[in-house]
Amino acid sequence: MFSLLIHIANLKENDRKKIPVLLRELPESLKAITNIWLLTLITECLTIIPDSDIRVNIFNLSYIHLHWVSKKHVMMSNIIRINSVGEYNNMVGQETLHPLVSIIDFSKVKPFAFARTQINLYAILLKDIKCGNIIYGIKEYDYEDGTLIFIGPGQVYGVDSDGEKRQAAGYALIFHPDLIHGTSLGKHINEYSFFSYEVNEALHLSARERDVINECISNISYELQHAIDSHSKTLIVSYIELFLNYSKRFYERQFNTRSHVNIDILSRFEKVLSDYFASEKALDEGLPSVKYCADKLFISPNYLSDLLKKETGKSAQEHIQMKMIDVAKEKIFDTGKSISEIAYELGFKHPQHFTRMFKKQVGMSPNEYRNLN
Repeated sequence: MFSLLIHIANLKENDRKKIPVLLRELPESLKAITNIWLLTLITECLTIIPDSDIRVNIFNLSYIHLHWVSKKHVMMSNIIRINSVGEYNNMVGQETLHPLVSIIDFSKVKPFAFARTQINLYAILLKDIKCGNIIYGIKEYDYEDGTLIFIGPGQVYGVDSDGEKRQAAGYALIFHPDLIHGTSLGKHINEYSFFSYEVNEALHLSARERDVINECISNISYELQHAIDSHSKTLIVSYIELFLNYSKRFYERQFNTRSHVNIDILSRFEKVLSDYFASEKALDEGLPSVKYCADKLFISPNYLSDLLKKETGKSAQEHIQMKMIDVAKEKIFDTGKSISEIAYELGFKHPQHFTRMFKKQVGMSPNEYRNLN
């Protein structure tokens, strides 16, 4: 921490823009410290630094960091939390026709102020017009018209707003997890992995696809207008499942039409794995996770795995294991190293786990492979 303060304090005026980046490099444990503790730390640093210019810069840094922490706290405190369909309907001025599901036609509700929202429901948003930058988690994306965004329970999303009420356009399908409990959809909801995609991985619909989605929305809306009876839940859930299955098909089309982008991601994914095993990260941190690779590629883990599955027939986890086996085969030829040493280098805490995985993938143990070759 002290060395970071010194480094920032010595930055030239033109390099001050680097300060936010450097602050983000702080470990999470230091980011979470209280303002009082931070001021105490900076005060202690000031007492042992003779250079007056550096002292002034560090004092300025304390103000910058406290402002950054304060702004982050305000952003988090301004998040609206929605736990029920009724709460969401009240927020946008929509009548609640069913306690567990709602279709909102934004062109028919009154203008309202957009805000960041943590929604403990499933939400599917279809926008007719460009409405500004949507924030998903902590990232900001340009949210264009004609896109479908899928939001799972507990996720944070929203649109930048100055508090001014605006007229939205498009539709939202909102449903509570309780709606699908005990149904076929409830058993398979995790298979619709796009509920965990990032906003920049939204589904962009063609005109014909848009017509199909509109029909699904119309069917659900019709059932909501109908008096609730013994068939309501079955029909509504069936239409939602049909909606999601069409979305899955349309995502596959999007993967296909973006094959040149996919090829680039595949090649960069391969490089991420090669660089990881060429370094000592495996020895220190274990095998690379799907999340680690996805973060390096600036996409979500589910999107990466679905893309790989579509392009190669294998998941991201399977690709990681295959890469590890390829690296292991090369290392096994080095007879100067024991199988246990190779296992540790590849990120295994227990060599027997490496042996078991190698035999499962290759059909023989590492020692048998070494002796055969």
